[in-house]
Amino acid sequence: MSLCLSGKFLFNKIKQMQIALSQQLREGTKKSHTMAENTGFISCFLKGVVEKSSYGKLLTDLYFVYSAMEEQIERLSAEGHPIISSINFKELYRKSALENDLRFYFGPDWESVIEISKSAQVYVERINQVALDQPELLIGHHYSRYIGDLSGGQLLKKITQKALNLKTEEGLSFYIFKDVNDEKDFKKSYRERINSLEIKQEMADMIVEEANKAFKYNMNMFKELEGSLILAIGKVLFGYVTKNIKKGSTE
Repeated sequence: MSLCLSGKFLFNKIKQMQIALSQQLREGTKKSHTMAENTGFISCFLKGVVEKSSYGKLLTDLYFVYSAMEEQIERLSAEGHPIISSINFKELYRKSALENDLRFYFGPDWESVIEISKSAQVYVERINQVALDQPELLIGHHYSRYIGDLSGGQLLKKITQKALNLKTEEGLSFYIFKDVNDEKDFKKSYRERINSLEIKQEMADMIVEEANKAFKYNMNMFKELEGSLILAIGKVLFGYVTKNIKKGSTE
């Protein structure tokens, strides 16, 4: 094979892998996705066992996680980072929505009441670290959190509303993407956007690995929240609900 043909083959191979980044993320995180939904806390959640105190702690942790991620994405976009500025979908931002929910559950002084958990602090530190050292890896965190929330949002919203006996959508802002008119169309556009990024396979592999790490950080948060949930509902009920864990349903 001539040098010219070899170079053309390599270019086409890189291009093919680049286009498949969204598929690589989906396929490469399936196991982690299922493991996350099979944690005790999320298993209870999906079965309608949602307790106000532990749910408030979940929202608190997510607030700190999204605040860090959105702050770093905004900074990198303002600096003109070619990759991160391409995934700066402001319609996905969750910080403001979480502020509304925290105000609902903790009152007007929520900022002085909430505290980040140890596991969420580690998660935030990782987000800040990759944003400084290798910003492209933020795609892994962006995909695992935002697309997961968008995909399972309506189901989790219904579960939360029923479990906490919420008469209106107050306290449910986290699940409402008011600037996303059509979830299916948006996810299609999202896939097209990340598939168009100029990323080689080596970096794609690192992004998928980072996405799996993001799931691990989330699982650690859920595991820490289990203690609060058990205190609220008791070991017997927790054990009964989590006895027969099945594959998650929000993938």
